[in-house]
Amino acid sequence: MIDEVEIAEKFEALAPFLDEAGRRMWAATEARSLGRGGVTAVHRATGVARSTIHRGMSDLESGEAAGLSERGRTRRRGGGRKSLEVECPELAAALDRLIEPQTRGDPKTPLRWTSKSTEKLANELQRQGFSVSADTVGRMLRSAGYSLQANRKRLEGASHPDRDGQFEKIAKLVMAARRQRTPIISVDTKKKELVGRFKNVGREWRPKGDPEVVNVHDFPSMADGKAVPYGIYDVGRNEGFVSVGVTKDTAEFAVEAIRQWWRRLGRRRYPNANRLLITADCGGSNVTRS
Repeated sequence: MIDEVEIAEKFEALAPFLDEAGRRMWAATEARSLGRGGVTAVHRATGVARSTIHRGMSDLESGEAAGLSERGRTRRRGGGRKSLEVECPELAAALDRLIEPQTRGDPKTPLRWTSKSTEKLANELQRQGFSVSADTVGRMLRSAGYSLQANRKRLEGASHPDRDGQFEKIAKLVMAARRQRTPIISVDTKKKELVGRFKNVGREWRPKGDPEVVNVHDFPSMADGKAVPYGIYDVGRNEGFVSVGVTKDTAEFAVEAIRQWWRRLGRRRYPNANRLLITADCGGSNVTRS
């Protein structure tokens, strides 16, 4: 007759000092010493699964237990619970669908800084039937290239009340254009620069003790002209093109810059295109009045 109470008492005394491998090996050793019926008795007394006890007995017989001990491991390589992404491949796609319309700023997707907290994202995923925590959402976001970033003061004035709706509409238009293989570009005028002998940040190699001499003041009246860089970003190909004007940042200049991009790059990149989707801010040469 096997005394299961005694087995339970021994296990309760040793369990706090054993790791996962230790508990498995102890249960296997105890079951093997009891002979026939030992596995069932140890399972009932300790709650350790029969499969775990049998695996421990196999490790003892094959010598795998000693190998785990020498390597400082408690499981075989690849053992343990699989990550949620592996067990539930649909989770990553569901998270991406939540973030995609709510993101801004990434070149590859037109709007790509997340504006929802991990808690809100986890709650929404749970509402859809996924068993996921905020910590897991954060780990998945980091793996996908996101990071927590502080705000930076750049905007002036209040945001438009329909800002979120505007971004969602832009995202839908861009996704539809991608499906139709329509070229998509994002355009903007970059920082204007005075042309002449003016100080620029940075250093360059020159003979020792012979720095290039530049003007003390940066008055526009002292400039030979002004460079106006107009950037065109090809969203689908992750490719940039810059036209530099020398007069004014006007709508006519913006249209000509886009025309030059099409002539030099666009028509070769998209030979079958008959439409073009342009995303832009609403200022300078891109103002709606123009």
